[in-house]
Amino acid sequence: MAGRGKSAGRPQRVTLHDLADHAGVSRATVSLVLRKSPLVAAKTREAVLESVRALGYVYNRGAANLRTQRSHTIGVSINEITNPYFTELTAAIQRAFLKHGRVVFIANSEEDPARQDDFIATMREYNADGLAICPSRGTSRETLRRLKKQGVACVLVSRDIGGSGLDYAGHANEAGMCEATEHLIGLGHRRIAMLGGNDLVSTGRERRGGYRKALGLHGIAIDEALVVEGEATRSFGAATVRRLLALKDPPTAAVCFNDVIAFGVMLGLRQVGREPGRDFAVIGYDDLAEAELWVPGLSTVRNDTRMLGETAAQLLLDRIENPDAPVRRVVLQPKFVIRESSGGQR
Repeated sequence: MAGRGKSAGRPQRVTLHDLADHAGVSRATVSLVLRKSPLVAAKTREAVLESVRALGYVYNRGAANLRTQRSHTIGVSINEITNPYFTELTAAIQRAFLKHGRVVFIANSEEDPARQDDFIATMREYNADGLAICPSRGTSRETLRRLKKQGVACVLVSRDIGGSGLDYAGHANEAGMCEATEHLIGLGHRRIAMLGGNDLVSTGRERRGGYRKALGLHGIAIDEALVVEGEATRSFGAATVRRLLALKDPPTAAVCFNDVIAFGVMLGLRQVGREPGRDFAVIGYDDLAEAELWVPGLSTVRNDTRMLGETAAQLLLDRIENPDAPVRRVVLQPKFVIRESSGGQR
């Protein structure tokens, strides 16, 4: 019986030679087009791309990985993707890496270090080029230091872990909260509450530190009854402001760990017949898209998630190319945005 040269009934993979013949160009030209080289004329590029579409060519990523020792993939672990701020940040990080031709795999650790560790291990198994991590609460410094020792390119985003030895991209949280608190002091407030956050993550420590710094600069004693830890939810904000208003000497204003808590504070005020911005001043943090749409508009500290995403991506790509370069930290300056919600009583 005669042997078969090719498997009958099984479609053959389209090759670069097939594309070159179809487009009437050289194989080298096809390769340049697929690698998005700027050296190819627009008309020639379009001819090759038309052949790609016509023949149904699929790029052989596995073969390319073997040639370059790169997978062109990035693992992104976010501590709580359902939080609107981290949703915006995740989208910004993904856009930044896609712009650089990287495929992004995203995991939501839900503040669980074990889940975060599992994702890191999986990305290493699949030979991801690097990791961008917004650390979950309780992340071990030793875990991150091991990544560095093992030569894994990694950047921390938004939350820092002291002593990790990793690159970091974040915002100047202490300065932002200090400015927000000083704004209220300048309006005449002396009983100012700080709602939300805790000292278990760097953003909480820094923002609470900014609040304390502002009061200290103006000789205002800190009343620990007005410094309330809590989850970043509307329900926490609403319940807490109602409780604080029942104190013998209640606050007249509040700075909040984030905008979501501030939204809850405004709801809680209205539940007891108080109007935010008129009877009580409220300031949030992050400047979510929703903040400007509230009535009154929410005064807040703006963190530029787009710039943070681009900064984190560039730090990681640089680390991939230069594994032994000195550790870099990029801290972006926030912007205080004044709207109607902080116009409260003097």
